[in-house]
Amino acid sequence: MKNRIFKSTTVLFILVAFFGCSVDNKVIDDVTDGVQNGAFLRTLEITNAELDINDTSSFIGVDVEYQDHEGSTLLSEVRVYGSFTDNNGNGNSKPDALVKTIPGSAFVVTPPFNLPQASIQVTLGELLSALGMQAGDYFGSDVFTMRLEVLLTDGRTYSAADANGNIAALGGYYSSPYAYNAPVVCPPKPPAAGDWVVSMADSYGDGWQTDDGNGGSGITVTLNDGTVFEVGLCSPYLASDFDCTVGDSAGTAIITIPPGTQTADWFFPGDAYGEISFTITTPNGNVAFVGGASTPAGPIAIDFCVD
Repeated sequence: MKNRIFKSTTVLFILVAFFGCSVDNKVIDDVTDGVQNGAFLRTLEITNAELDINDTSSFIGVDVEYQDHEGSTLLSEVRVYGSFTDNNGNGNSKPDALVKTIPGSAFVVTPPFNLPQASIQVTLGELLSALGMQAGDYFGSDVFTMRLEVLLTDGRTYSAADANGNIAALGGYYSSPYAYNAPVVCPPKPPAAGDWVVSMADSYGDGWQTDDGNGGSGITVTLNDGTVFEVGLCSPYLASDFDCTVGDSAGTAIITIPPGTQTADWFFPGDAYGEISFTITTPNGNVAFVGGASTPAGPIAIDFCVD
């Protein structure tokens, strides 16, 4: 178990022990006074997280589940916004623009928990139209963002700015970041032969905890001949079953892809605490992927535009 959990629990126990005899339940009353319950959109699945530079029908997609404190009955609509980040130095970045609105009636109550669910998608074409962009304004490694905003029947709204780390972290209980990034990518091609550099970091400074709260798997690369590479920062809490890279806060690993390789499938196992970041650089020195904190588990969309 992480030291941070132990320390927090210890402090909480001391506080409860200190105040419990003298103020009874008034402490709880003071803590909860003025707290307002809200709503959130739980991410069930990210159905697509990359945009083909040549296909305006490619989309950012996510399946979500809505919840609120009144039996999930307060949903009026979900507003879908788009923005654009220019990573190629062309000065074309665009702020949020409303793309479309999804009525609450589009959410369907679904077993087993009987909560409203919906599949939300926004195409590259819709993003371009909303942002006033066209072909030639965006290139490989640029990023479009789909941001969701929940409007309740009482007028309250919830979106990315309202979600703290516990709410936003994908894979957690709430798993509700509201915003989803999708890089612009080019059609797949055989990977460049040579040394691919994976630069890894952990913002908390205690190594990587991926699909296990104490450690877990590393990033894997599977070649078409069945060869599998695995890299990641070591964790001080659990011994790794692969050759991990020593470094609590940062480290670098090399994956050498041999000539003649036809495909290389990259996979990220997840980020248990929203602390992991990594960058993948091609043998040509180009950045093919940047993963920030809370990058979702799943295939890594290598940018073939720069490979």
